[in-house]
Amino acid sequence: MALVECERDHIFVLTDENTHEKCWPMLSNFFGLKNAKLIIIPAGDQHKGLESVCHVWEELDKGGATRHSCLINLGGGMVTDLGGFAASTFKRGINFINIPTTLLAMVDASVGGKTGINFGGLKNEIGVFNDSKFVILNTEFLRTLDAENLASGYAEMLKHGLISTEEMWAELVTFNLKEGEEEEKGEREEERLSSSTLKRLQRMVADSVKVKERIVKEDPTEQGIRKALNFGHTFGHAFESWSLARAKSAHPILHGYAVAFGIICELYLSVAKTGFPTDKMRQTVNYIREHYGSLPITCDDYDELIELMTHDKKNIDNTINFTLLGGIGDIRINQTATIEEIKDALDFFRDGLG
Repeated sequence: MALVECERDHIFVLTDENTHEKCWPMLSNFFGLKNAKLIIIPAGDQHKGLESVCHVWEELDKGGATRHSCLINLGGGMVTDLGGFAASTFKRGINFINIPTTLLAMVDASVGGKTGINFGGLKNEIGVFNDSKFVILNTEFLRTLDAENLASGYAEMLKHGLISTEEMWAELVTFNLKEGEEEEKGEREEERLSSSTLKRLQRMVADSVKVKERIVKEDPTEQGIRKALNFGHTFGHAFESWSLARAKSAHPILHGYAVAFGIICELYLSVAKTGFPTDKMRQTVNYIREHYGSLPITCDDYDELIELMTHDKKNIDNTINFTLLGGIGDIRINQTATIEEIKDALDFFRDGLG
């Protein structure tokens, strides 16, 4: 196991309430984790903030963690992002291992060395670049996901297809993501994915991770081509922050849904500004419309969304920065758009999902 190669005197396992219930039992009997100390935080992106980080630091401190301890982050993207940040900053950094349990975390959050928390109503505003010691992928965890969380992670895979090859994109926009949604309510959730579908998804996940790994290896600190991984995210993070601000006691939209909606807007800009093929845009938009529903923004929300975009970390000289595409795999980083063009993209989004 990776723990053998990871220096540690104490082992801590960070989960949220959901992964503690559904995923920790799958690992708790491993001999190497027999004396591990559990740290549990509330589930949901609304808890990806300073309060949760402070709780992790306090639990590490109370548990006697030293610079030679190891934190295992068992969970989705919220857990791996937050846990990675907590480990990177506790005593100036301790080892951490990511074991992603959601599709989103497997193909995106747990890979690439980005850690962070939300701050001031903005996504991932505070964080550091720091690689986990290991990332352990086991697609069996996908059996614990509901349809919404499966779709959330799939949006990042769709993004990877768009920035990679036509073959990868074509498979992604024809994949049946709705398998099992019409099962009887009494049937076990773990059986939502058939073995054949899980096997196919396992291969697709591996291909998706390779896309990210290749780009991150070339540009680990996002000085250039790594910005390709932000396709769909300039609008997407604004949609997500907009939703978080309105959620209060309700649930905000999941990250992948925000990215899917952002992909629509940024494909529109790609058609208008960099010549992306209209037919491939429409096929992608139709797939997103079928699987992700809509977001109830109105034209009255445009100024707020644009203001949120001005805080994007890719921006240069206070200018909103986009990654656009000239075609599938034809990446154009450091693109700009006028306020009018951004509003046109939001109009297209509302019309396309209306």
